[in-house]
This record gives sequence, structure tokens and C-alpha cells, in this order.
Amino acid sequence: MKRAPRLSLPLKSAFRPLIAAFPFVAAAATATAVHASVSTRLPDPLATHFDAAGRADGFCATHGFLTGPLLALLALGVVFTLLGEVPKLATAAPWVIATGYTVAAGIGYALCLTLLGNAGAADASAVRLPLWQVLLAIPVALLAGVLGRLLAGAAPRPPRRPAGDAPRLDLPAGTTAGWSRTISSPPLMALGGLVLCGGLATGVLGSWFSCVILVLSGTVCLAVTSVRVTVDRRGLTLAPALPQAFGIRFRRIGPDRVAEATSRRVDCFGEFGGWGYRVRGRGSGLVLRSGEGIAVRLTSGREFVVTVDDAATAAALLNTYADRARPRQGG
Repeated sequence: MKRAPRLSLPLKSAFRPLIAAFPFVAAAATATAVHASVSTRLPDPLATHFDAAGRADGFCATHGFLTGPLLALLALGVVFTLLGEVPKLATAAPWVIATGYTVAAGIGYALCLTLLGNAGAADASAVRLPLWQVLLAIPVALLAGVLGRLLAGAAPRPPRRPAGDAPRLDLPAGTTAGWSRTISSPPLMALGGLVLCGGLATGVLGSWFSCVILVLSGTVCLAVTSVRVTVDRRGLTLAPALPQAFGIRFRRIGPDRVAEATSRRVDCFGEFGGWGYRVRGRGSGLVLRSGEGIAVRLTSGREFVVTVDDAATAAALLNTYADRARPRQGG
């Protein structure tokens, strides 16, 4: 009975290359079918680029329009399929596949939208493509990525220590201690700064809606780039390094909610698919880099992970406070 889950893993792994290649083949086939259905109604040249108002401002020859994109789709399909089979990327394979689905859907959507937008036009310069149709590529690509992640299955989980095997800090009864570290992410800082500057630039150019969206996105990104992680009698607390004066915190896990805390290596892309505050099937985490981190198993059965230096000390102290909290619950 216990061997059944093990037998399912090779079966899932056997289908994974087909799952990885599928979106690129599907995107190429769909674009080819759309082209065949509208080929007699296409102008020559085709309108292939549009300004913010939806007016055509870039053109290319109708003949051979699909050749380059189709070759690119097939080449990307081979690359993403091979990446998913690299042993060192085993834990990241589901997210590699999800990224492939996102890329394939985005390219396929753009090709089909271009062909359908040109269909029936006598002159390519008269073709109009509303901005909302272009922006629709974002949710389409993201939904495809979600589908790819679901089809790819779960990533291998790191081995978990037996219950009760986690370290404790030798803290005399009646005494308290605290631990605190700051973790930062230079790549996220750079990204947040670029998005914020881009928002300010679009505001100067008069696009206030885009300005607000980009400024808010950049501000949120910068807020999570430097986080203060604290363990004390109140449990595990995550708060932005600045401004601490306002009492803002991202999350607090009380010691009564901690079943066990351990330290382990965290693979931000393999386990969570990227940086930031991430949510997965049975847990969540604030991961600003790969490396040492605290893994907290909650009493609800879920797991919370935060990447930070000296995680072993923090986990041991958190276990000590969790042990102290349990008698009070029972009493």
C-alpha cells in the first residue's frame, strides 16, 4: 500500500517532456490554422506593430510572415523540454514548464491577433488594434502558465526531519531572548526602482493611469526588498526594514501556532518559482534568495518558509518558545 505513491512518480516524469513541448506545438499549430483561414483576405504588407492609440506603425511582407515565429516556437519548445529534464533542475522543472506555457501562449496570441487584425483590410495602414486586445495577452499568458504548472505536477520536496528532532535553545525557565536579522534582495531593489522610475516617467508624459499602476507596483516591490526577521516570545515576525516606526509587519506567527521549526536550504525557483512572498500548495514563504532559511511547520499542517542567515539559531529559539506555549494551551 505504501509503494503506490512511489510508482506514480516515474509515470509523471515519463509524460513531463510531452507536457513541456505541448504548448509550443499547440501555439504553432493554432497560428498556422488561423493563417490558413484568413490568408486570402490578408493585405500585403501586413501591419505588425501598433502605437498606443492602436494605429499601425510597423509593417512586414505577408509572404513568410509565419516562418520566423514558427521556427522560434519550435526551437523554444526544444529548449524548455530539455531544461525540464536536466537533473540539477529537477526541483524547478514544474516552474520551467509553467514558464514555457506562458511564453508559448504569449507568442501564439500575438501571432493570431496580428493575423485576425489584418484580415479583410484593403490597406495595412488602415488596420487598427485596440490597446485592450494587446493587453489581453497578459492574462492569457498567465492562465496558460497556471495550466502548465498544474499539468507539470508537484516538485520534489526536500527531506523533512522526523517530528521532535528539531533543535531547541537551552534557555533557562523564566528568561527570555530575542533574535533578529535583516535579509535584502538587490535584484528586487533594482526591479522596484526601475518600475518606480518608469511610473514617474509615464506620469510626466501624461499617462496617469499607467503612472499610478507602475508607482504602486514599484512601491510594493521596494517594500519587500529588505525585511527584518525577528524571533522572540511573540513568535516569528516579518516586517519591512523601513519604516519600522509605523509598526508595519508582513506576518506574525505566534509560538502557539508552531508545531516545529527547522533550518534548511531553500531553492527559491525550484520550490516557489521566484522571489518575493510566494504561495504554493501546502505552504507559503518570503523568499528573497536561495540558501539558508527557516522552515516552520504550523499546527494547521501548512509550512511557512523565510530565507535568512543564521536560520538554525532562529529555529531553535522558536522551538523553545513553542514548547513553552504548549503547556499553557493544555492547562
